[in-house]
Amino acid sequence: MDTKDAPTSGTPSDVGVTTATPPKATIKNVDMSEEMQQESIEIAIKAMEQFQIEKDIAAHCKREFDKKYGPTWHVVVGKNFGSYVTHETKHFIYFYVGPLALLIWKS
Repeated sequence: MDTKDAPTSGTPSDVGVTTATPPKATIKNVDMSEEMQQESIEIAIKAMEQFQIEKDIAAHCKREFDKKYGPTWHVVVGKNFGSYVTHETKHFIYFYVGPLALLIWKS
């Protein structure tokens, strides 16, 4: 089956994370092991340090999750969105790092 990346946002955002103060992650909803939760947060923070555009942060997180945990992962990054997704059991997390929300799930 062929797949195609479909970014939904290309606007720069002031989401850069400085290393001077470690950003705090706030988990809002989760169905995932503690270890995978920590990995999710670490991957997100590294992506936010490396990229400024939300779709680039999402793409980096997706690539890392697909590589580490196998396909198929989905990632939404932004400041204002609603969602309703179906996910594999133990493969879902919704959290904030600073003002930026990340929704990561596997299907």
